[in-house]
Amino acid sequence: MNNAAREKLQLPEGHSQLLLHSCCAPCSGEVMEALITSEIPFSIFFYNPNIHPVKEYLIRKEENIRFAEKHNIPFIDCDYDTDNWFERAKGMEEEPERGIRCTMCFDMRFERTALYAAENGFSLISSSLGISRWKNMKQINDCGHRAAQHYDGIQYWDYNWRKNGGSSRMIEISKREEFYQQEYCGCVYSLRDTNRWRKSQGRDRIKLGVKFYSNAMED
Repeated sequence: MNNAAREKLQLPEGHSQLLLHSCCAPCSGEVMEALITSEIPFSIFFYNPNIHPVKEYLIRKEENIRFAEKHNIPFIDCDYDTDNWFERAKGMEEEPERGIRCTMCFDMRFERTALYAAENGFSLISSSLGISRWKNMKQINDCGHRAAQHYDGIQYWDYNWRKNGGSSRMIEISKREEFYQQEYCGCVYSLRDTNRWRKSQGRDRIKLGVKFYSNAMED
């Protein structure tokens, strides 16, 4: 673990531990190592009912479990309630990435994270979602803050995980650990739209479960 470039993190406002929502191992790897280096107690909360199909969901989850177990980090595996997600997504099937469907999706995941925190003694939540350059950080943070406001004593930590080299270390860790390299955000509509774009570029459709980061790959 390369700690040289990392700053020493402190939880805000005297909180003693963190419930970290994780979307996948590549996004959470740098966040986890930053927290470990700073000696901050935390648990991983995996709730991502948007990920489709189940094969992709299980690959992403198992990668995250493997990395959490490597560092002895508690891993909380939440329900894969896809029916609930599809019900909420009705009418938003053709919305673009970063649009209102993504807001709904972030809201849903953060609401469950905040609920678990309130019921299990956590007062601070955050997420690895914002480290990805493909995501709108303000959109994510707005959803996180909104979810936390539903419960007394729950706060959302909107730390910018991209800064101070976080985004670069995210890729370095993914290569080092040879994480599975997902090629779309996660939901069925993201998969559809990515394949549409690939077809327009003369590229093959996405093949699930075959692409992994490695130290030999190009960025």
